Amino acid sequence: MYPTSLLRFLLLVLAGACAATAGAQEPITLCVEKSDVRPWRTQDGQGLNFDLLNRVAREVGMRFDYRGMPWKRCLAELKSNSVSGAIGASFKPDRLELAAYPGGNPPDASKRLNSDRYVLLRRKHTRVDWDGKAFAGLDGTVGIQLGYSVGDLLRGMGVKVDEGTQKGAELLQKLAAGRLAAAAMLDGEARSVLESNPALAAEVEILPRVLVEKPYFLVFSREFAQNRGELAERIWHAVASVRNSGEYQRLERDALEAVRN
Repeated sequence: MYPTSLLRFLLLVLAGACAATAGAQEPITLCVEKSDVRPWRTQDGQGLNFDLLNRVAREVGMRFDYRGMPWKRCLAELKSNSVSGAIGASFKPDRLELAAYPGGNPPDASKRLNSDRYVLLRRKHTRVDWDGKAFAGLDGTVGIQLGYSVGDLLRGMGVKVDEGTQKGAELLQKLAAGRLAAAAMLDGEARSVLESNPALAAEVEILPRVLVEKPYFLVFSREFAQNRGELAERIWHAVASVRNSGEYQRLERDALEAVRN
């Protein structure tokens, strides 16, 4: 039999080890827009972003808890530290008040989750056009989804912007109804909406030239970055490592070809 004092010591060590293990397994809460943005993510937790992050979690030895919500709310919860991070944020200087990006300002694009592009959509048989540098035949408002960064680009070009909708399908319905002159959407999301809505696809088309292409990041709240900065750096490093792996590169290439062809 062990002496009583030794048993107590062993129990304390065991309790401390269990507590440390439990703490290490506590998931990191990430918010994500509750929308289908193919091939990166879907509302049911599928897509390349989740595939990449699940691989990152295994590599780092932790877990992510994903919470879907409107994008504007996601950013608000990030600012209030109600979530630890957000999936799929492009860079805007004013977001530095609420989010930490890999590499700071400017962010390190090598640690992005993905790159995606915005496209312009118009009603068929209208004169609205985009040549890659300037608009033509644009007489009216361009619609975007609430809180999307492309709004800054459009306003900077002197374009009147309407961001009164959250869902891509609602935005294209407004366009088809003639309430907008054009719409700017993420390419994969626009194609997904049109593919699942034949009536909209009969009225609306995507212009061939890309509006802008941007890197999208996993960002952390300012509080998380301050208190757990070493872990944040490990996660961002793992994001780059996994994304550059041959296996993931093949997955991404095949998924993009499926969406864009």
